[in-house]
Amino acid sequence: MSDSNLHLNTLAVHAGGESDPQTGAVVAPIHLATTFRHGPSGERVGGYEYQREGNPTNDRLCAAIAALEGGAGAITFASGMAAISNLLESLPAGTRIAIPDDCYTGLRALAAEFLPQRAINVVTINMADTHAVEAACADGIDLIWAETPSNPRMQVCDIAALAKIAHAHDALLACDNTFASPVLQQPLALGADIVMHSTTKYFGGHSDVLGGALVFARADGLHARVAHRVHITGATLAPFSAWLTLRGCRSLPARMAMHCSNARAVANFLSTHSAIERVNYPGLASHPGHEVAKRQMRDFGGMLSIELSGGKPAALDMAGRLRLFTNATSLGGCESLVEHRASVEGANPVSPGNLLRLSIGLEHVDDLIADLEAALA
Repeated sequence: MSDSNLHLNTLAVHAGGESDPQTGAVVAPIHLATTFRHGPSGERVGGYEYQREGNPTNDRLCAAIAALEGGAGAITFASGMAAISNLLESLPAGTRIAIPDDCYTGLRALAAEFLPQRAINVVTINMADTHAVEAACADGIDLIWAETPSNPRMQVCDIAALAKIAHAHDALLACDNTFASPVLQQPLALGADIVMHSTTKYFGGHSDVLGGALVFARADGLHARVAHRVHITGATLAPFSAWLTLRGCRSLPARMAMHCSNARAVANFLSTHSAIERVNYPGLASHPGHEVAKRQMRDFGGMLSIELSGGKPAALDMAGRLRLFTNATSLGGCESLVEHRASVEGANPVSPGNLLRLSIGLEHVDDLIADLEAALA
């Protein structure tokens, strides 16, 4: 049976997880070797030469992530930021790219501090406003970077519409799919050219492994340039990290189902609380992007953010009162996390002072709601 005929849950368990041909081990082995035996003239006896150029464990992970996203090929990296920077810095000098006005802080810093050094120009627009995207492309854009749902305001952009606009102007569409994961959303199927993941988050799933990945719709010249760049610059994923992430793939659909169920219940509770000014969660009918999210997502995810009526003091007070929610950065692990984004965004924060980002974990939802209720009392 071909992969294209398998349900995603089945694919997650089996992609890249073939039994070891030498021992019959059901669980994929970890190949930690940094170097591999070759012939006198450099002949690759087993297909590998040096860990930075490729290794069997990482190849299994690339195959799994590409299969889950429906891509022609995947490249893994030491972190999500390594994936982003290797892609964008592989673009020619003079390239003009568009990024969202609400996006991951690391992307914003890369665009402000490092991309200009490579003569890559960046414009910031509201990706949920297709008219604004169309106008930017009319002025000349080579790549649109989408992030949906966005971090941390959970804005939703129409991937299919952005792909249509991008391609009409000979531009590429890249999409950060970290918050949704391929379980909930597959941007390549909607017309995107490249998908990025911080695999540290839901793919890893246990807050214990750093990594990133790019998935390409086509194994073309850009795919080759990025693969060459990571080989030379060295931001490669370690085999043990690849193995942990591959293990995470196997339980990803099951975990996402529970993350979504818990987040939906938490969002519904918070949306009726008098201390909360706004709940940013695409699963709520009141969310501006709800209809688009319904169209392109299978479920609405485990992430949400809230804005408190009492401003920054109320947000910090609530964060300090929570007991089950840990004040920590990152997301997508088994444990629920809370973060006051403005406090961790550096000298020039862009997130509202009254905003808290919540990563809803796998605890019993009644306990999570009780913790939130007590913190708001």
